[in-house]
Amino acid sequence: MSTRLIESADPAMPGRRPAGSAHILLAASLWGTTGTVQTLAPAGADPVSVGAARIVLGGTVLLALAALAGNAGGLRRLASRRRNLWALAFGAVCVAVYQTAFFAAVARTGVATGTIVTIGGSPAFTGLIAALTGGARPTVRWGAATACAVAGCAALVGGGRSAGVEPLGVALALLSGLAYASYATVAARLITRGESDQAVTGALFGMAAAVLLPVLLVSSPGWALTPSGALVTVYLGVVTTSGGYLLYARGLRTTPVTVATTLTLAEPAVAALLGLLVLDERLGGVALAGLATLAAGLLLLIVGERRR
Repeated sequence: MSTRLIESADPAMPGRRPAGSAHILLAASLWGTTGTVQTLAPAGADPVSVGAARIVLGGTVLLALAALAGNAGGLRRLASRRRNLWALAFGAVCVAVYQTAFFAAVARTGVATGTIVTIGGSPAFTGLIAALTGGARPTVRWGAATACAVAGCAALVGGGRSAGVEPLGVALALLSGLAYASYATVAARLITRGESDQAVTGALFGMAAAVLLPVLLVSSPGWALTPSGALVTVYLGVVTTSGGYLLYARGLRTTPVTVATTLTLAEPAVAALLGLLVLDERLGGVALAGLATLAAGLLLLIVGERRR
């Protein structure tokens, strides 16, 4: 294990935890731009096809970076351990499931309900997985901050809107949230055991790209060959996926996965602000109160991390 990894894995070192939180918040901010960018895709771009294209391109780039940026040894070491291979295979399937299940949920039960259930459920699932698998147990502060952030997220996304609730759509959204929480837990366990964060991210998303390539090929991907489609695909794949998940993996070095998953609730806040500033959308009083509540929950969590 390199000295740099040993140092950055030490939670006692001053400044390390806040830096990890900053990386995760920046990743969530990048993810929050995806909705705005998707509005620029050609009219024939199916949401599932867009999601598959994002992971196929992003996973390929992440795997190439892991192999070419001095991490080939990290990839070989990661793949040489049998227990890692099982974890990577499971994590890659989780990446594919949470992408496709989310888009399917949104198609059935609407953007508001699908987003609330998926994004709001992920922190709870992460805390439950940690408690059941012997990970870091969630703290009271985490519980309060997560409840505050989830309530704010629900008010932000659903405030002022009437959204139909379809049982199968809600079930798919819950499946997406569980799959995301499982992916995050697998990545965090591998990284905190000393594996290279670039190698872990490259392997997980490279394998997920292979899983979703057939989905992309059967979903009429011709839209991605148009100028606007190519720009959208490159941004979603290279910036929000490759860049975002590299930042997220770096943050997982020093930030407990339960905290990290709650911090990613910043994503809908960024999406809402971009909707106001770029798409000329309007937020009602309930949604604005939700935005403030979400920010308060994240601030409570960040302050708690700084005091640890």
